[in-house]
Amino acid sequence: MKETSLALALSLLGFMLAVIWGGPLLRILRHFKIGKLIRVEGPNSHMTKMGTPTMGGVMILFPVTLLTVLLNGASLLGLKVIGNSVLLPLLTMFPFAILGAIDDWEGIRGPRRGLGMRARTKLAFQFLFAIGIAFILRDILKVPQLYWFGTVEAIDLGWLYIPIAAVIITGMSNAVNFTDGLDGLAGLIAATAFAVYGAIALMQGQTFLGRFCFTLVGTIFGFLWFNVHPAELFMGDTGSLSLGAALGVVALMTGQWVLLPIVAIIPVSELLSVVLQVLYFKLTKGKRLFKMAPLHHHFELMGWSETQVVQRFWLVGLLFGMLGIAVALV
Repeated sequence: MKETSLALALSLLGFMLAVIWGGPLLRILRHFKIGKLIRVEGPNSHMTKMGTPTMGGVMILFPVTLLTVLLNGASLLGLKVIGNSVLLPLLTMFPFAILGAIDDWEGIRGPRRGLGMRARTKLAFQFLFAIGIAFILRDILKVPQLYWFGTVEAIDLGWLYIPIAAVIITGMSNAVNFTDGLDGLAGLIAATAFAVYGAIALMQGQTFLGRFCFTLVGTIFGFLWFNVHPAELFMGDTGSLSLGAALGVVALMTGQWVLLPIVAIIPVSELLSVVLQVLYFKLTKGKRLFKMAPLHHHFELMGWSETQVVQRFWLVGLLFGMLGIAVALV
């Protein structure tokens, strides 16, 4: 109970720091005119979002880093508030955030204005980062490699762990990125998934990882203060790539990464919708499986309002997150 109380307290502190930091950040982004460019082929209703400040992932990264570093430094005073293991998911966020920031900047001011970094280039860097992180998970932190449903002992995957872990980190980074397209959607879904894995970590006795997850949940809520419809700020690839990668790392640290298709059903569905759309388009020489991908745009074009899509997707994500906890307890 004590560990849960502290984790929730850190969540509140993260929220307060993000809200306080959010105002000045918004003014900075508006001053330098770092505004989102909207795709012409997207839903017409999105054209009103043109020029909304982006790269808001910085609002999430700064408070989480500050709290994690301060709590880690508290160990010098003999206070065991946080452990070194949580430095990996935190440090994971930085290279992915920098990659996302470059992508955001290229889309706003770069030579590929409106498009951003080439997908193949971005994917190559993501996978390169993910491979390095996978080796740290296996060889330095020695995390449990896999807990199968109903098993108590972790399963050793051997050399297979590295490519599997790299694919999970890269896949989740892109999955949350594809989810980020409607006001509040990616933030709500990511916060729910981190809360689920934070609860799983606490149940496993990984108290420091649980605290990190709930710190991140509160900080994302602080970001959502500015991101709910109508959004004053977008997280951009700066936020979505880093959050997705961190979620993948957290899932791997618990050994319960097989639950990701359940806990993160919305991001996984968004990613699959893009993959299926591209494959179907190529196989049928121009036909589309969905009205538009990622999946949230398909439902928008079916007549759902932006708010309806966000609320319904979040409800599905919340229910499946609860299911994920139930399965983890089996």
